[in-house]
Amino acid sequence: MIKDLFNTIKNESQGFFSDKGSKFISYAFPVTSEEEVKENIQFLKKKHHDARHHVYAFIIGHEQDFYRASDDGEPSNSSGMPVLGQIRSFGLTNVLIVVVRYFGGTKLGVPGLINAYRTAAKDALDNAEIIEETVKTEFVVSFGYDEMSFVMKCLKDYDALIKVQDFTETCRIIFAIRLSLEEEILKAISQNHKVKTEKYNG
Repeated sequence: MIKDLFNTIKNESQGFFSDKGSKFISYAFPVTSEEEVKENIQFLKKKHHDARHHVYAFIIGHEQDFYRASDDGEPSNSSGMPVLGQIRSFGLTNVLIVVVRYFGGTKLGVPGLINAYRTAAKDALDNAEIIEETVKTEFVVSFGYDEMSFVMKCLKDYDALIKVQDFTETCRIIFAIRLSLEEEILKAISQNHKVKTEKYNG
């Protein structure tokens, strides 16, 4: 069975942890692209320009196969990986967490850093609203006016989301369908040879 459901966060959320004077301010963002990741990191680097470190980790994609973790100058694997581990332990994707550290003058050591970054990341996710999303794919269907009722019935039967309608010389509809129903709706539409469907890539 095709897996087309995943959990993510609805909005930005924040968390906090402190240890021996060091402050760890965490931010969790919903993201869908590496470009959004870069924009959010740059925003926080400007906002917290006087902070010592801006550690981050993210996972993108419903299969959770695109991810990165950065220690941003902290000892190797002491910070980015613990943050990434929290995203995974919550079972989330399309999430970026940035933990901003203000150094308090006392070194925490690697075990202390692992605990601090993990706890700060967890606090941001504890404060987030977790939601379930559906993976959808988009198609464009082209047809004549005579096929209008046939096409609209197919879209309704499979609960497709109509995104764009263009009824000029040739009728054209861009629709989104959940991944697990993709084959079924394409098979249903293909029964009418006067209707043409292809993947929509924007």
